[in-house]
Order: sequence, then C-alpha cells, then structure tokens
Amino acid sequence: MTPDMVFTIAVLIMVLAALATNKVPADVTMMAALTLLLLYGIITPSEALKGFANPGLMTIGALYVVSAALRDTGAIYWVAHRLLGSPKTVLASQTRMIVPTSLLSAFLNNTTVVAMMIPAVQDWAQRLKMSPSKFLLPLSYAAILGGTCTLIGTSTNLVVDGMVQAHGLPGFGIFDLAWVGIPLLIIGSLYLLFIGRHLLPERKGLMEQLENAREYNVEMRISNPSPLAGKTIREAGLRNLAHGYLTEIQRGDRLLTAVGADTPLEVEDVLVFIGAPECARELQRFNGLVPAHAGSHKLELHNHQRCLVEVILSQEFPAIGKTVKESAFRTQYQAAILSISRNGKRLSGKVGDIELRVGDTLLLETAKSFVSQYQYRRDFMLVSPLQDSSPPDFRKAPLAVMVLVGMLVAAAFSWVSTLEASMVAAGILLVSRCVTANRARVTVSVNLSVLVVIGASFAVGEAVEKSGTANWIVESVLLSGNVGPWVALLMVYLVTALFTEMITNNAAAVLVFPVALEVARWLEASPLPFVVAVMFAASASFMTPLGYQTNLMVMGPGGYRYVDYLKVGLPMSVLVALVTVTLVPVVWPFFP
Repeated sequence: MTPDMVFTIAVLIMVLAALATNKVPADVTMMAALTLLLLYGIITPSEALKGFANPGLMTIGALYVVSAALRDTGAIYWVAHRLLGSPKTVLASQTRMIVPTSLLSAFLNNTTVVAMMIPAVQDWAQRLKMSPSKFLLPLSYAAILGGTCTLIGTSTNLVVDGMVQAHGLPGFGIFDLAWVGIPLLIIGSLYLLFIGRHLLPERKGLMEQLENAREYNVEMRISNPSPLAGKTIREAGLRNLAHGYLTEIQRGDRLLTAVGADTPLEVEDVLVFIGAPECARELQRFNGLVPAHAGSHKLELHNHQRCLVEVILSQEFPAIGKTVKESAFRTQYQAAILSISRNGKRLSGKVGDIELRVGDTLLLETAKSFVSQYQYRRDFMLVSPLQDSSPPDFRKAPLAVMVLVGMLVAAAFSWVSTLEASMVAAGILLVSRCVTANRARVTVSVNLSVLVVIGASFAVGEAVEKSGTANWIVESVLLSGNVGPWVALLMVYLVTALFTEMITNNAAAVLVFPVALEVARWLEASPLPFVVAVMFAASASFMTPLGYQTNLMVMGPGGYRYVDYLKVGLPMSVLVALVTVTLVPVVWPFFP
C-alpha cells in the first residue's frame, strides 16, 4: 500500500465519520476533504475543480429554476388539487398520493417535489381527518422510487451520468433507466400500499395543532372569469379545507347561509370563510379566488412580491379608535387588511367598518419588505410573516407546463443534451417571468450546499481512482475470492446502499463509482451494469432519515422516529435490492 493510498483512505474515513455523525455540514466536510487531497498532491487544482463544471451538476442547478417556476405559477397546486381528490380510506388515499408524487418525481428533482407536496399532503390529510404520519413517509419513498425512472428524476442519476461521460463512456438517455425504474416503482408501491401502510405509525404532526389558533373571518371573491364558476363547492375543493370552513356566500343582494356541498358557484360570489391564519394562504392557492374587499388588487405589487403578514396593534398605533376606512391603512402602510382577530376570535362584518383597538391582530397582504420595514416600529407590538405565502400567478401556469413538456421531449428525442434542454427551459421561464431572476437566485442559493457537496465529491472520487485506492479495495476487499459477476454486482450494490444510509446519496455514488469501474475491469466485464447498480443503490435510502434528504424533510411534519424508518424501510430496501440486482444484468448484460 502506497503513501498516497494510505492518505486517501484516511481522508475517506474522515469523510464517512463526519457525514455519518452529522456534526459537520456536508458541504464543509467535502470541501475539507478536497483541500487535503489537493494540498497533499494526490489531485491537481484542475482535477479538484472540474467537478464544479460537470454537466450533471449544471443540469441540477438549471432544474432547480424550472421547479421554482412550476411552484410560483401554481402548476404544482393544480396537480395536487386535481389528483389527490377526496378518497375515503387510507388505502385509496395513499394510492391517490403515490401516483402523482412518483410521476412528478420522474421529471422534476424529487427533493423539490417533496418540498412542494408536504404542505399539500398535510392539508389534505387534515381534510380527510387522517394522521399525516400515514402519508408523509410513503410520500418520500414514492418520490425516491419515481426519481429512479428517468435520468433527470434525481440528482444522483445526473451525477453518475456526468462521471460516465467523463470516463469516455456513452451517456444515458432520459428514459434508459425506466426499464428497471418502472418495475421498482410498481413493486415498491404495492409493498407500501398492502404491507407498509400497516407498519406506519399514527401520530400527530407539527401542523396538527389548530385548536387554539387565532380565528379570522376571510372573504374571497370568485373572479371574472374563473375556472371555479359553474362548479359546486365540492367540485371546487372548498368543502373540506384544512385550516377553515365556508360559512356563507354573498350573491348580489342575496345571502346564502345554508351552504351545502352541492351549491353551485357563480362569478362575483363573495365567499366567507372562518379559520386560522393559514386559511388565507390555503385559499390563495385556488385558481379563480381573489380577496373580496381588502383592496389588495390596488397594491402595485406583482404576485411574487406579495406575502401574508400578521401584526398586533400597539398603543402607539396612530389610528386606535378609528375604523379601518378612516385610518387609510392601505395608503399609509401599503398593506391590505384581509381580516381582523380580537382576543383570538374573529370579527365579522365589513373590514372597513371595524373600529381598531389595542391588541387587535390584523392579517395583511403586503410586500415582502413590510416585515423589515415595520418590525421595529412602535406602531405594532409584533410583525410575523406567514411562511410560503406568496400567491401563485396562475395565468402563467400553462406556459410553465408547456416549457417543461418541451424540455422533456427535446431531451427524450436527443435533439439536444439534457443540460442544454434544462438550461434553455430555465432561460425561457426567466424571460417569460414565470420565475423572477431573484427567485431563481434564491432557489439556487438555498440548494447551494447540495451543489457544493456534489462538486467536491467528484474531486474525492478522482483521488480514490488516481491513487490506486479503488484498485486496492477491489483486489483486497470485494474480490478477494473467486466471485462471479452476479455476486460482484450485489456487493457493489450493498456497499453503495450502506454508504447511502450513512452519508449523502450523491457522495456515496461518487465514492463508489471508481470502485464499480475497477470491479468491471477486474472481471473483464461491461462497466454499465455496475454503474447502473450504483445509481439505483445510491437512491435506495429507506432505513434512516439521514441518507436521503426527502426522508429527513418528512421526519418533523410526520412526527416520525428513527425506528419508524427501520420498521418500514428495511423490507423495502431488501425488496428493491433483489429487484435491481435481478433486472440490471438483463437490461445491461455483463458480457454484451
């Protein structure tokens, strides 16, 4: 064993220990490893940095922008409302959730899909009077399985494809992985529906605490035109809201108080809802509903600039004792009052006629700059923004969907590369203002640590291969006996899956990739089955919340414990391993 190999193995042990304990951020760990390998001289500066120019890494960054546009235009909420529906049983509910989640994850980054679906599924579970813990872990698993069906479904696939091309091998087509991914998705979904659902706990999530929430009276209007006009309340999805309920409808001079589920909606109807602050945010996501009497349409703000904010009036507020209309609140603060709560109870009647008092809680629609501008002013005792409360711009949803479809078609028929298709799509969405440049910049910045981990991982993988460590691992550990290609494939899969449960999925893929190539060279076999096994094993994280980001994302909202992942995920991991190791050599033979 050479000094370079000893040093590289020491760095690998350090990386594995740091990532497994989760005490040091993953991006810091990987950059520290890159620096050590560079200073020791195992890799050159160009080798250390070339991972940050890898096509897979750049594709992931562009897809973040595409996903942000689909969220900002409301396309994802349309899918959620249309496809989730109102099933009656846990089995039917999980089926309705798994199908759209896996479908979306096949074409969008699955981490982004889960981030967008968590609030929708939480609200949906509450409407169905079911525990979110019955849905959120299957949500993560469905996103993972759906992501394995296409090249762009998960960042891991793009990272491995980038390394494949860097080694002079032909890259994968966008649907090449579907030969294994779709059977995996079907078998994994059947396991979740008929076995896994019985192993899931029934606990309260973090959002299931509305009993003591402040109550508001929120009025919304059916716009003209509106896709909700002509539909019944049930068909419009307004029957079972998560954070409020419909009490009456003002139709011209008529007041409809006995509002049944089959009551049809008409243009210019004013719908009166009672609920928690989140009710207003929930109603914003219905295409065709707009605030009724708040004057928010008079605010000179684009949708992406708007947000919901709660404020509590202090003794220093200049309009105490005056009505809202007399206070000229909208002109003074560039904010529209949607509703007013007093002592935690809603105040009915027209907002403009309510007399303001000290301690009143106002629900406002205003600019995002309102918080920083007024949080230290004496006018308000408290200024609290509602997270993720910018209303979607539904007018541009069709364009965003068309751009996504065009990107997929162009990549599927190899008219352009996946990188070129995603960058062109991101550019069109930026130019058309489906997503703003600032929003795109923030989205990429939020995920910057993921991109840093991927870019730095390439350098570590390069060192593992260049120092001879990969060859030593293959000769001394994996293939020390006389094993065949099937056993070698299983060993590569298991090592990758183990690393994935301990560290990040992308880091696991990059670290095992050179070992997989060395196994293929040692057996004089095609490298493709071993490379594909690394792809699928790096995504097959079901037993811990640490290995895959989506598993960690649902842990708090679902109220899960570590044992829940092990109980549901261990059988899933065994099942996925057996299916993958069986099918991969059939699609990509060892000896073509």
